Amino acid sequence: MVDKVLRIATRQSPLALWQAQYVKQRLEACHPGLEVELVPMVTRGDVILDTPLAKVGGKGLFVKELEMALLEKRADIAVHSMKDVPVEFPEGLGLTTICEREDPRDAFVSNHYKSLDEMPAGSVVGTSSLRRQCQIAERRPDLVIRSLRGNVGTRLSKLDNGDYDAIILAVAGLKRLQLDERITSALPPEISLPAVGQGAVGIECRLDDIRTRELLAPLNHAETAVRVRAERAMNTRLEGGCQVPIGSYAELVEGELWLRALVGAPDGSQMVRGERRGKPDEAADLGVSLAEELLNNGARAILADVYKGEGPA
Repeated sequence: MVDKVLRIATRQSPLALWQAQYVKQRLEACHPGLEVELVPMVTRGDVILDTPLAKVGGKGLFVKELEMALLEKRADIAVHSMKDVPVEFPEGLGLTTICEREDPRDAFVSNHYKSLDEMPAGSVVGTSSLRRQCQIAERRPDLVIRSLRGNVGTRLSKLDNGDYDAIILAVAGLKRLQLDERITSALPPEISLPAVGQGAVGIECRLDDIRTRELLAPLNHAETAVRVRAERAMNTRLEGGCQVPIGSYAELVEGELWLRALVGAPDGSQMVRGERRGKPDEAADLGVSLAEELLNNGARAILADVYKGEGPA
């Protein structure tokens, strides 16, 4: 019988609350008697909605306040969308658990067109992601791409109000919010390579909190963890952030890990792609190796241009 309360730091967006509730239910199912409380909070990423993320500090804006709650012991764990988790953690904190992945693909959402290819020249597509933007621009340079911020409901409202002809969202988010019917089509990785960790939920805690780590252990999904490890290792070597379009997607195919990645110029004018196949227990090495290949094949120049000479060596 576990009688101590476990506190989850979470953002207050509907999707973040869904993820926190999911973790709460899983923990309480695995540990009868455990009481799990949500500690909702507002992050800078939730407040600054009129500026593209790349210009105000990147996706880390969604996790900083949650990490402070962990460090100050106002919460025991923080639940994140893996695609929002930066490559580095504050001292004493770390990612200990990755839950089973939902569909990682991007969703094409439109009230008028069935696919990206069906849209007439000059149509307006909304996305907040440079990764999505560059891949759309490469495939359809005749479309107009406009920034789109806000939670899922806000973005759908802007589409419905006619501000955009189509928008690109994550399939996973729409499914979790029971908005499956809004998905016009799921974009295959060949058209839109997903973000690092897209569709996976990660749990961060204090590394010295052994009791909490033991409570979290049953929630870790080994296959998802291996896939995300490869994707994040690739991104870490690239020193990838929100300011540059990076896609990375790992699959386990017949026991073999297949990792694909890309680095692109924001306007889609340059795209460097690569892939690796290997053993699952070599996930991190595969990621680093693929990143090195991308850097040597042109990604270094793209990154240097984006970071104005401050990119990876």
